[in-house]
Amino acid sequence: MKIVVTGGAGFVGSTLCIQLKNKYPAYNIVAFDNLKRRGSELNLADFQKMGISFVHGDIRNNEDLLSFGEFDVLVEASAEPSVTAGLDSDPTYVINNNLYGSINCFNACLKYKAKLIFLSTSRVYPIETIEKANFTEEETRFSFDKNQTQNGISKMGISEDLLLNGARSFYGTTKLSSEMFIQEYAAFYGLKAAITRFGVIAGPRQMGKTDQGVVTLWMAKHYWNQSLKYIGYGGTGKQVRDILHVDDLVELVDLQIHQIEKFEGKIYNVGGGLENSASLLEMTAICEKITGNKITIGSETQTRPADLRMYITDNSLIEKEIGWKPKKSVETVFTDIFHWIKDNEKQLESILK
Repeated sequence: MKIVVTGGAGFVGSTLCIQLKNKYPAYNIVAFDNLKRRGSELNLADFQKMGISFVHGDIRNNEDLLSFGEFDVLVEASAEPSVTAGLDSDPTYVINNNLYGSINCFNACLKYKAKLIFLSTSRVYPIETIEKANFTEEETRFSFDKNQTQNGISKMGISEDLLLNGARSFYGTTKLSSEMFIQEYAAFYGLKAAITRFGVIAGPRQMGKTDQGVVTLWMAKHYWNQSLKYIGYGGTGKQVRDILHVDDLVELVDLQIHQIEKFEGKIYNVGGGLENSASLLEMTAICEKITGNKITIGSETQTRPADLRMYITDNSLIEKEIGWKPKKSVETVFTDIFHWIKDNEKQLESILK
């Protein structure tokens, strides 16, 4: 089997390439990436060592996607992943990359009769609807209240039943638009596709920034004894996300590659779920425990555009229909990131510090 992973030198893409090659040595794994994100170039040595093909290209250029010939499966893991992209500047890049680039990927799949695994995002759900949900404020976090007026929101988090009307960020809108195009391609051209809306994904190989990759950022700042800030919602650090270990994502994508018929015509929410969630305050405690370092954390009360007080993935549907559920805990995510930074300190210092 020949599997192409777009965004293949990124965090999720490189992890997929390496773990799939380890599990299926006879497969031809192609990592396709434009190397825009700083740190992605560090993965090229591992690719070479493992016999993973690397193609330097851009999904916005149709010719690049056709340069390596036919393939069996395309995993669309490329994206401008920042929720703030285009909010305070021209949104052209995020639209071209996440929408038009994705459509080029769909067309390449059609040309070669290949299967498509599309990594979408929880950010397709409208901000205002989630922000207006009933919540309780506890000692270390915000939580969804058990009494909700909006279908699709519960104590367990956000399910696929949540209505999609409303603003969500250019990032979320481009991903939702791509989902809709996939449904058209499936209905009229017979494209075999799996669509998954992932929450926060974290683990080794992620080059963390404030706007994308906060889990790695939090650990890196503790590792190198640098300061951080709780931003928004009163500056208390109580905002919450559920966290999915990238290894759990790989397990699901592996299943989608080999049993895509189970996923056709469906869209699933996938994340760490309520039991694998943490507030920034709780993340700080975990990082202190693992590193032994206590750092200065400032406070900024003003909430940033497109931020959410909390997002928890309700995994009930995929657990019931597919039998998949996350296996790795939040503490395991942070521990694995810590060891990755420690083992590659010299390489990562200039990027993460």
